[in-house]
Formats: sequence, structure tokens, C-alpha cells
Amino acid sequence: VYAEDVDPVALRRRIGMVFQQPNPFPKSIYDNVAYGLRIQDRTENLDEKVEESLRRAALWDEVSDRLDESALGLSGGQQQRLCIARAIAVDPDVVLMDEPASALDPIATSQIEDLIDELSEDYTVVIVTHNMQQAARISDKTAVFLTGGELVEFDDTDRIFENPQSQRVEDYITGKFG
Repeated sequence: VYAEDVDPVALRRRIGMVFQQPNPFPKSIYDNVAYGLRIQDRTENLDEKVEESLRRAALWDEVSDRLDESALGLSGGQQQRLCIARAIAVDPDVVLMDEPASALDPIATSQIEDLIDELSEDYTVVIVTHNMQQAARISDKTAVFLTGGELVEFDDTDRIFENPQSQRVEDYITGKFG
């Protein structure tokens, strides 16, 4: 990523990002999803791409009749799914999600987790979470980083949770931090 021959702009175009707090643009629902496509001058079949992204984000049925309304009027869970639709509209290679459900109620969290599971069929999805139960539910691989960003263990999620190789990871999972 930091190599001199890496074009950071080209790299960023291959990565979709979803933040902890939903961050829709102060634009219409439609314009939020279309934004990245317009920036990349990929406006052919824009209506179809917007609809497909909203469908993939499990939001189309809730907003299809009000695409011209402000995205800021959506609920928190809907805003987060809109941000996911915006991230995947440009068809990135990787979708990075930073605590994508931490600001949501349990129902919206479940919807986001189901959506992540579906998206993982077509995208590499990387999720940062402090919620160990969520990591166990929705990930195939788990990397455990401790204070200071040190990578302590990386393996299949089942192995991390059932038989961690590091005592520090076992202590973290079981809640024994000392």
C-alpha cells in the first residue's frame, strides 16, 4: 500500500468503505448511491446500477418510491445500508467496514450482519469489530490485534474461538484481561 509504485487514487477506487456511524451525504437517496459512479464517470445505465446496489444492500423495497428524498430522513439502519449500497455501487474489490453495526439497534444489526454474509459471496469484506460474538457469527477468518496494533493471531474463526494458539487471545475471548 505504501510502495512508491502504488497509485493511492487507483487503490482507493478498488476499496469501498463503510464507517461506524452512518454517513450519508446530504443528498437524495439516489444521488448518494450514484455519487461514486458519477465521480468515476461511469454513468451508463446509472438507474440500473443504483437499483442493483440498493437491492444488494436490502434497501430497494423500502426506498424505491422515494429515491428523490433526502437520505438524511432514513432511519439509522437504513442509512447504514444506504452507505453500504454507495460503497458497492462502484464494484470494489474489497469492502472495509469499521464497526458497521455498533451504532444500530439489534434488529438493524441483524440486517447488517445478514447483508455482510450475502456480500461476502462477491466481495472480500473486512470488518473491524470489538464485538467478539459478532466476529464469531459472521467471519470466516479472524485476526486478533491487541493494544498498539500488534497482530497476535490470525486463523479460521472457528479455530480462534475454540482453540486459540495464544494465551493472550484466549484471555481476551474469555474476558480475562490480566
